[in-house]
Amino acid sequence: MSRARSTFLIAALAFLSAMVWLAAEAWAHTLRNPSPTVPQEVQTGAIEFVARVAPTDGRPEPVRQMAFFLLRKSFADIREEAEGAEPKPDLDRFVDALEVSPELKAWMKSKKSVELAGSEFIRKLKVDDVMKVPEFYDAYLKRNAGDVAVGFPEPKFRRVDERKEPEKHGKQKEEFHRLMRKYIEVNPQSIDGIEVYLDAINPGQQWARLQTEMKQRARLRALELAQTEYFAAKTETDLEGRGSFLGLAPGEYWLGTLESEAVVGDARLRWDTRISVLSGKIARVELTNLNAVHRRKPAQ
Repeated sequence: MSRARSTFLIAALAFLSAMVWLAAEAWAHTLRNPSPTVPQEVQTGAIEFVARVAPTDGRPEPVRQMAFFLLRKSFADIREEAEGAEPKPDLDRFVDALEVSPELKAWMKSKKSVELAGSEFIRKLKVDDVMKVPEFYDAYLKRNAGDVAVGFPEPKFRRVDERKEPEKHGKQKEEFHRLMRKYIEVNPQSIDGIEVYLDAINPGQQWARLQTEMKQRARLRALELAQTEYFAAKTETDLEGRGSFLGLAPGEYWLGTLESEAVVGDARLRWDTRISVLSGKIARVELTNLNAVHRRKPAQ
C-alpha cells in the first residue's frame, strides 16, 4: 500500500470515529432532555355494559332507554363532597334566637334537639325536666290539673297569699312541688300529651325546614358537580338494556344513574359502579340487583 493511500485511510477512520462520537453524544443528550413537543401516543379504551333488573320473584328485564353517566369520581363521594362544603345550620345559634326560657334553651342544647312533640320527645323528658323547665311545668299542669280522681295533688297555696303571708305561701308551694314530683315518679305516663300545650312554642318544624333546605342545596350541588367537574360521558341504553362508551382514556371510572332509578315491578335500582379502563381494551360489565346501590336511610 502506498504512503498516500495509508494516510487517506487513517484520515477517513478518524473522521468516521468523530462522527460516531458526535452521534452518540446527540443520542445521550436526547435521552437526558426528551423533547416535550413529541407526545407519546396512548391507545384509548372502551366500556360496554348491560343493565337488567329483576323484580321480586320475577325474571330480569332490560333497563331500556335510560340515561347512564360515566364519572371520574364515585357519585357517593361527590355527594359527600357537596354536603361537606355546604354550611350546616348551627343548633346553638338557632336555640339562642328563640323566645323561650333560659331553662328550655339549656335543655334543648343538652339534648341536641328542638322538637317538642312526638314519642321521642316524651322519652327524653325526665321528672327534673318537668319540674325545672317552666314551659314543661306549665304544660304538665294544664294536662293534669284537676285530675283529683286519680290522686293528682291539689295546690293549697293561692297567688293572693304570696304578699300577705310569703313564708306560708312558700312552704305550701314547696310541699306541692314535692307531692307533684312524687306523683310523676309513680305515674310517668302522666307526661304523655303535654306536647299539645307546647305546640305554640315548638320550633321543631322551623329547624327541620332549615335542615331540609341545606340538604336540597347539597343535593343540587352534587348533581352539578357530577355533570360538570367529574363528568366523562353520557349514553342511553337501547331496547336490550345495552350501552357503551368509546374512546376513553385509561383510568378509573364510575358508571351509574345519579339519582334516577330503574323501575321494574317492585324493584327500584340505581348504580354507582367502579370500572377500570385499560389502554386498547374493552371493559365489560353487567349491572344487576347484586351490584346496585342501596338506598340511603334518611338522616335522623
